[in-house]
Amino acid sequence: MKKEGWCGIIRIVKKKNKIREELLSKIEWACSLNSIKLEQIRIYEGCLRIIEHTNLAYVEPHRVIIKDKLFLFFNECDYFYVGDLRYKYSLSQLKDYISKAT
Repeated sequence: MKKEGWCGIIRIVKKKNKIREELLSKIEWACSLNSIKLEQIRIYEGCLRIIEHTNLAYVEPHRVIIKDKLFLFFNECDYFYVGDLRYKYSLSQLKDYISKAT
């Protein structure tokens, strides 16, 4: 007896998610107050990953590496993460957190 069902390849669509200018300026401002030059910052923009033919999607955060420390940001959010997504911190604390972490 033949079983019917869907046997296909799962396809994930990846769409770019540009970092917002406002967020970028806040990051650059916090770094400049800590005397960190732009050459010491690496920014990797996140993306949106969508599994086709489903309602599942994942928003990948923007990754910012400041003096070998990983910071994670999302557009339109007033908080950031350090290292992973376990704990969030207010963007108003970014300057102070950078000074402690570096």
